[in-house]
Amino acid sequence: MGDFIVKKNKTEQTTVISLRIDKDLLEKYDDIANKANISRNELISKALEFSLRNLKLIDD
Repeated sequence: MGDFIVKKNKTEQTTVISLRIDKDLLEKYDDIANKANISRNELISKALEFSLRNLKLIDD
């Protein structure tokens, strides 16, 4: 699996969703977003895109 590279770029169309995640996980995302100088939202969006690109579905 490739590396998860984080860099600034403009998003095209966005929509608002609500998401519940573990507090510790959110703190990790906030820490990384601060270090990368991007918003939490942008980092989570990039992580979701990365996971979809690298997803492998296995049939039972």
